[in-house]
Amino acid sequence: MRKYFLSAVFTLTSFLVFSQNEDSVMIKKISDEILTNGKAYDNLRQLTKQIGGRLAGSPQMVKAEQWGLQVMQASGADKAWLQELMVPHWVRGGKDKADALFNTAIQGSRNLLLQKKSLDVLALGNSLGTGKARLTKEILLVNSFDELEKKKDSVKDKIVFYNYKFNPTFVRTFQSYGDANGYRGSGPSRAAKYGAAAVIVRSMSHSTDNNPHTGSLRYDTTLPKIPAVAIGLQDADWLSNQLMNKKIINVSIQTNGHFLPDTIGHNVIGELTGSEFPDQVITIGGHLDSWDPGEGAHDDGAGVVQTIEVLRVMKALGYQPKHTIRFVLFANEENGLRGGAKYAEEAKTKNDKHIFAMESDAGGFTPRGFTFGGTPEQLKKVQSWIPLLYPYGVYEITNGGGGADIGPLNRNFKIPVVELAPDSQRYFDYHHARNDVFENVNKRELELGAINMAALIYLVDKYGL
Repeated sequence: MRKYFLSAVFTLTSFLVFSQNEDSVMIKKISDEILTNGKAYDNLRQLTKQIGGRLAGSPQMVKAEQWGLQVMQASGADKAWLQELMVPHWVRGGKDKADALFNTAIQGSRNLLLQKKSLDVLALGNSLGTGKARLTKEILLVNSFDELEKKKDSVKDKIVFYNYKFNPTFVRTFQSYGDANGYRGSGPSRAAKYGAAAVIVRSMSHSTDNNPHTGSLRYDTTLPKIPAVAIGLQDADWLSNQLMNKKIINVSIQTNGHFLPDTIGHNVIGELTGSEFPDQVITIGGHLDSWDPGEGAHDDGAGVVQTIEVLRVMKALGYQPKHTIRFVLFANEENGLRGGAKYAEEAKTKNDKHIFAMESDAGGFTPRGFTFGGTPEQLKKVQSWIPLLYPYGVYEITNGGGGADIGPLNRNFKIPVVELAPDSQRYFDYHHARNDVFENVNKRELELGAINMAALIYLVDKYGL
């Protein structure tokens, strides 16, 4: 019996070692192909430089969809198509402007000199504009929602300035974003509740520059919809200091944001048909839309071209997946999430059997890990593959996460989901700002992200969860 047991252990151990060696060889082939012949960086250049920012409903959105379909086909998809949906159509409508009128002492005199300073601002996405005339009001400094409640009797007919800072103590910067994001998302309506005329929000960033960072707000439909802008960090600090020293007379803002009727948009989908389980679907994707001030290079051009690169490398290596793999460029993540919702809705209507989903929407930086949403047993299995991914930068797979666009899949089908987690230290320097451009993406870092995405898809396809 003991001899039989030892023989069985030896056989199992040999099989596991052989499997791991076989998988290491395959992942090395994926890496070599991408690092030698990869197309992700060139594809990103086309997307950003030839098309640019791709806000839902814009002409650039339409161009990006056609580009995505063509690249999917050229990368070897067994089939590729556009999935139609309706998307919101918010437009900025012109240049956003803000000025502060302030007093400064005249040197050698007790008299004050009235001066004007231009502030670097961007209207928040989905916000309504001031109209043709500038809105000029006194400004009220508020450093937190608690402070707003304490000052609520002073809010009426003023511009509320939320100067809530990104928490510098969070090493994982998405924690800082999650902590501060409420001021952008619900801050305008919370101020409108007490009669505010408009809102200025400190940009969601740790950066040292003065670029304002836009992003969506969510109006409470029971309250007035007031104009809202984000302000660059240097101007936010200046404005805060002036207000604390009681030098500001008033602030004027002018924005032109408004909604046009909903319009037709599309998810772009490519597919490799499974050889053994064609009715079981693995989804991988990123979102094709982006904000208008920049080129959407990190958010989420990187995720888009990495998704396509996983398709390309599988075809280039002649890999035949067991399960059907769908590569999805989601529409309207930034100001509506309708692309992810439509994809999951149609999959449920057609009784598709989804077994796993992956997303890349955290920038094209050096990969560090994945965030995982699933059962403890599934997490443990995925973590067992870390040694295979470690040579390419991934050292952890942590619980929690999965991505906004694949969230509806997780809720509809109760499947495990995962999101690529690159190094996040620079992400919010560029997020939703005018400097989110091609030049700020590193080719090697972008490719390493694609390698790890392809490797994990390969492992899930081979071993399941």
